[in-house]
Amino acid sequence: MSYGLLTLALAAIAGLGLGFFYFGTLWLTVRRIQDLKRPQFLLILSFWLRIGITLLGFYVVMVENWKRLMACVCGFLIMRQMMVKKLSPEREYLRRKSYEH
Repeated sequence: MSYGLLTLALAAIAGLGLGFFYFGTLWLTVRRIQDLKRPQFLLILSFWLRIGITLLGFYVVMVENWKRLMACVCGFLIMRQMMVKKLSPEREYLRRKSYEH
């Protein structure tokens, strides 16, 4: 495995981690807001923290190389698809329905 391919693979893995952080904290935020009387503060704080940390992660991974940035974004989007599939409302509904019977 060449050095260039290894750095792209590591950038994609970093993108998976950033995606897990971003969409995982988004999921936690959405689950938490229903328990709050005034969820605006949590929503705004969560949004800016997620955006800030994710963009900082993209910047650190990129290190002035657009190919690493693209590999990182691909990993981020792959994690998004994985999280949507795992945490979709249909799955939650079906899981709850199976416990009721």
